[in-house]
Amino acid sequence: MATDLVTPVAAPHAPTTTAAPAGAGVVKPGYDPALTNEDLAPLRKQSWTSYNFFAFWMSDVHSVGGYVTAGSLFALGIASWQVLIALVVGILIVQVFANLVAKPSQRTGVPYPVINRAVFGVLGANVPAIIRGLIAMAWYGVQTFLAAQSLNIIFLKFIPASAGLLDHSFLGLSALGWISYAILWVAQGALFWMGMEAIKKFIDWAGPAVYVVMIALAIYLVSQAGIGNISFTLSVGEPLSFGASIPVMLSAVALVVSYFSGPMLNFGDFSRYGKSFASVKRGNFWGLPINFLFFSVLTVLCASATVPVFGKLITDPIETVQAIGAPFAILLGGLTFVTATVGINIVANFISPAFDFSNVAPRKISWRAGGMIAAVGSVLLTPWNWYGNDQAILYTLGVLGALIGPLFGILIAGYYIVGKQRIAVDDMYTKDTSARYWYRGGFNPNAIGTLVVTGVVSVASAVLPPALGILPGLNNYSWFIGCGLGLVVFWGLERVRPSMPELASDDPTVDDGAAVGRA
Repeated sequence: MATDLVTPVAAPHAPTTTAAPAGAGVVKPGYDPALTNEDLAPLRKQSWTSYNFFAFWMSDVHSVGGYVTAGSLFALGIASWQVLIALVVGILIVQVFANLVAKPSQRTGVPYPVINRAVFGVLGANVPAIIRGLIAMAWYGVQTFLAAQSLNIIFLKFIPASAGLLDHSFLGLSALGWISYAILWVAQGALFWMGMEAIKKFIDWAGPAVYVVMIALAIYLVSQAGIGNISFTLSVGEPLSFGASIPVMLSAVALVVSYFSGPMLNFGDFSRYGKSFASVKRGNFWGLPINFLFFSVLTVLCASATVPVFGKLITDPIETVQAIGAPFAILLGGLTFVTATVGINIVANFISPAFDFSNVAPRKISWRAGGMIAAVGSVLLTPWNWYGNDQAILYTLGVLGALIGPLFGILIAGYYIVGKQRIAVDDMYTKDTSARYWYRGGFNPNAIGTLVVTGVVSVASAVLPPALGILPGLNNYSWFIGCGLGLVVFWGLERVRPSMPELASDDPTVDDGAAVGRA
C-alpha cells in the first residue's frame, strides 16, 4: 500500500510512461512532483471507442435512481407526448453539455481536476476538485446503501433466518444492512482497485445485461396486465391544460438535466480515454438521447403495468420485483439492480473523487488511494441516517450540488470563450512563477471570485425556496442559474481584468482544440 501512495516522478533525462491503474501517463522531466503522478499525467494511449462511451451512459441511466426519475416524469400530470418532448429536449441539452466538457480532456488526455488548472490555476484547481470530491463521496455512500437494499431482499427471500438480523442495529443500520453494505463496499472497492481497464470491461457488460432483464421484466408485466391496460400517462386526476402544462414541461426538462449534472461534470475523467473526439460524440449520441428514451419507455411500460397487475402504481423497480414474488424473479431482479447501481456508483461517484483527492496531493495520494479515501469517507457519513431526511439532504447535498452549475459554467467559459480551446498542457504541471497557469500564487482570482459569487446565488436558489416556502419551483433551475451566471461572470471578469493567457495557435507547446481537422 505504501508504494501505491507515493508516486515516483520522472528522472531528468527522459519522460516516463507508467502502467498506472488509471492509465499509462507520461510524466515529463520538467513536471513538478507536487502536481504530478502517473495517474494525473497526460495519457500516452487513448483507446476508448464509441461503444465504451455508449456503455458508460448505459451505466449512468440503468439504475434505481434512473428508473424512478424516468417514471416520475410520466406522473407529472401532463400528456405523454409532452413528457416525451421534455425528455428529448432535456437529454439533448445533456448531450450538448457532455460534449462541451468532454473535449478539453479528450484533447489533452487529462482528467477534470487537471484541466481545471488552466482556468483556476495550478493550485486553485483544488477548490473545485474538493467540492466535486465531497459531492461524489456522499452520493457514493447513498448509492451503495440503495444497492444494499436490493441485496437485503435476496437474503430475506432465500435465507429467511436473516430476518432476525433486522432486529439488531449499529449506528442506525441493521446488522443485515451492514452485511449487505459491506459486501457491496468490498466488491466495488475490488473492482476499482483493478483499474480503469477492468472498470471499462465491467460497464461494457453491465449496461446491456441490465437491458436484457429490463426488457424481460417489461414483457412479463405487459403480458400479465394486457396490452390494452397500458398507459403512458401515470398521473391520476384531470390532465393539466396546455397553458398550465408548460411550466411542468420546463420543470421536467430541468429535472432531466439536473439528474445528469454530476456525470456531465465528471465526464472529462472518462473522455480523456477516447480515441478521438468524434468517437466520444458518437458514443454520447447513442448513450444519451437514444438510450435514455428507450430506457424511459421500458420504465413507463413496467410502471404502468403494475397498476392492473398489483392493484397500485409502483415506480420503484426493487418494490416491483418484490411484488412479483417468484424466487427466480427476486434473485434475477435483485442482482440486476445491484449490478446497475454498482455501475453508476463506480462511474459517477468513485472514479471522480479518486482523481480529485489525488490532485490535492499527488506525491502522497495516488488515484487508488484517493478512491479509498472516498470509500472510507462514504461509510463515516452514515448515509442511511440522513438519506430519507429531506432537510438533511437540502442543507448538505443540496448546497454542494448547487455548486456544480457554477463549476460547469466557469470551465466552459474558460476553455471555449476566453481560452479559445487552447491549452498549454505542460504548464499545468509546473509551479514556476513564470508559467502561464501560475496566475497569483497558483490561483486565478477571476475564477475563484466567480465561484464564490455565483456559488452563493446558486445555493440560495436551491435552498431558500423550499426552506422559506417562496418562489416555488425555482430550486429546480438552480443548475441553470449557477451555470449561466458562472459562464457570464467569469467571461466578464476576464474581459475587464484578464488573467488567462492568450495562447497562439501556432505555438508548438499549445494544444489547439479549434484547429481545423483536429476535432
